[in-house]
Amino acid sequence: MMTDFTVWITIITFLVTLGLILWRPKGLNEAIPATAGAVIIVLCGSVSFSDLGIILNTISGAAITIMATIVMAIVLESFGFFNWVAEKLAAMAKGSGIRLFWYVNLLCFLMTLFFNNDGSILITTPILLMLLNNMRLKNHQKIPYLLSGALIATASSAPIGVSNIVNLIALKIVHMDLWLHTAMMFVPSSIGLLLLTFLLFLRFKKVLPKKVPIMVSGLTRSSYHPLKSVIHHESEKARSKFMRNILLFVLAVRCSLFLASYLQIPISVMAVIGSLILLAWRWIYLKISPADMLKKTPWYIIIFAFGMYTIIYGLNNIGLTEWLIGLMEPVISGSLLHASIVMGALLTVLSNIFNNHPALMVGTLTLTHMNLSVLELKVAYLANVIGSDMGALLLPMGTLATLMWMHIVRKGKVIISWWDYIKITAVVIPPATLFTLIILYYWVSSLFGGVLQQ
Repeated sequence: MMTDFTVWITIITFLVTLGLILWRPKGLNEAIPATAGAVIIVLCGSVSFSDLGIILNTISGAAITIMATIVMAIVLESFGFFNWVAEKLAAMAKGSGIRLFWYVNLLCFLMTLFFNNDGSILITTPILLMLLNNMRLKNHQKIPYLLSGALIATASSAPIGVSNIVNLIALKIVHMDLWLHTAMMFVPSSIGLLLLTFLLFLRFKKVLPKKVPIMVSGLTRSSYHPLKSVIHHESEKARSKFMRNILLFVLAVRCSLFLASYLQIPISVMAVIGSLILLAWRWIYLKISPADMLKKTPWYIIIFAFGMYTIIYGLNNIGLTEWLIGLMEPVISGSLLHASIVMGALLTVLSNIFNNHPALMVGTLTLTHMNLSVLELKVAYLANVIGSDMGALLLPMGTLATLMWMHIVRKGKVIISWWDYIKITAVVIPPATLFTLIILYYWVSSLFGGVLQQ
């Protein structure tokens, strides 16, 4: 039985930790307050040492998978892949600012699917800034491309669970396979993303430039690029062929994760194998040792995930999930539509107040203690994901990805305030989120209801 002291210390620790993560005074790494908060949670007794073993088992596979994916992204950046993509993006737009808008959002969608939402923001945003600066666009003309790209990149972690570390952790909690998550979620969330993009287009249509430069060069971050020095004697056709081969390999690795999930093989194993092969490929081709990954890889993500989940587990142990169960179970039990809309709305609210990482963990832990049927649990969980990945975009603090994006664009001297952000998201996020939750209900109930209820 938890004492009042333990309960209050746990709640205060969570709020202070969350405040420091969102505020990040003097650029404070989010892993530091998460670790300090986890230590306090353990010392005050709301999480036991045996609980830590459960937590480690829950997050380890997700953390390894995400880190392997980030390593692959870093290797591709070494090859100049993303700069090459940006050059192709400008060429494909054929001088149309409207066509460029749709291509930018398609790029951000694919980047998240191939890698993850945070990686998509960190890699794509600087490249888009370089692209738009080279096109000599004005500040108000840059915002439609940058903001819509950020929203689509972050929301695109919903279709497949492997694109977001917290989604992978939640999958482990509800004992759901990656392939089943994708089968139930890819179509409704992709339709929802298409609606979101269309709403963004309508909102930005008057601001988008009608014409943009057709040929844009100089997108590399320095005058020297290792890949260009290796193939300087080859044609642009050879460079494009090399990049396509790299892309096909990454696609194969991504597909292997779903095959592994279906065959009950840990997806982290396939992710690590893929990243090791790509590292070896780079070593042979560019003569760059894998040792640089020790410095470039953001290892703190593992510490952050472990610390945050420890704090959330403490909230679970002091009775937060029991309170949510009493509040939500009578509403969603017995109705798939209610399960989808209510849980999606709840996670949208929690994510925008507390950030989507802790919100999804709390929401998922709550579901596992409800007396729900198999199908109700799956739908409610997927609704949680939609709320935390798309609904969370209503406010900049709803996701760490959007907070990082705000920092990057301001560093790139693009002026955008929180009010500018909210004026856009308040119009597009609520209808897109509600629409996606409704589509989820019809998709799952019509195609998977009979299978899961047998």
